Amino acid sequence: MRILICEDSVLLREGLVRLLEDAGHTVVAALPDATELDETVDARDPELCILDVRLPPTFVDEGIRAALSLRKRLPQLPLLVLSQYVEERYASDLIAAQGSAGPLGYLLKDRVADVAEFIESVQRIAAGSTVLDPEVVAQLLTRRSQDDRMRSLTDRERTVLAMIAEGRSNQAIAGTLFLSEASVEKHITAIFQKLGLEPDESGNRRVLAAIAHISSTGRGGSPAGPSQTGTNR
Repeated sequence: MRILICEDSVLLREGLVRLLEDAGHTVVAALPDATELDETVDARDPELCILDVRLPPTFVDEGIRAALSLRKRLPQLPLLVLSQYVEERYASDLIAAQGSAGPLGYLLKDRVADVAEFIESVQRIAAGSTVLDPEVVAQLLTRRSQDDRMRSLTDRERTVLAMIAEGRSNQAIAGTLFLSEASVEKHITAIFQKLGLEPDESGNRRVLAAIAHISSTGRGGSPAGPSQTGTNR
């Protein structure tokens, strides 16, 4: 797979290059900022772009704005956004911009430490899955916990919804929760009924619709203070 990296930290940037190339991928460019991102994407034609949320010169939102710009210009290009902390507003903006766009990942940088899991996430995103960090999912769910529709979910349904949003398949959820796949499917059907969302056969679309709905009222507001997280899942 052809991958473009946009990350200001030299150590992390070079580390990502090494990890990805050792896993058999080709890093077509490794940029320190988004200044030449559009031109490089056009010239190198990557199959996946990895971007840091905060890039020079202000280290505020250059990366997320670059990701949103790419999403608008090349909607089917798979994107993986990396963040030091859970930045709920940015995650909500990206998710809300999805529509029928291509695969998306939003992971905390701590996840890179688990090399096997990180490489698996990269491959799942490139293959069409949505992969959201469990901490991001937890904050989006918590923010909407007072919504009547969210309150109508059982504890089991909340667990299943969070795992779906992490990009896990029905089979993986069933294995983790020691349920049959039929039981998982019933939970998913109930979740979408309670949230007023029409279920379909596209797991990616269902996840995006569910999380966009959960986070919808948080768009444009002041994000909760960034909370530092560890590597435990």
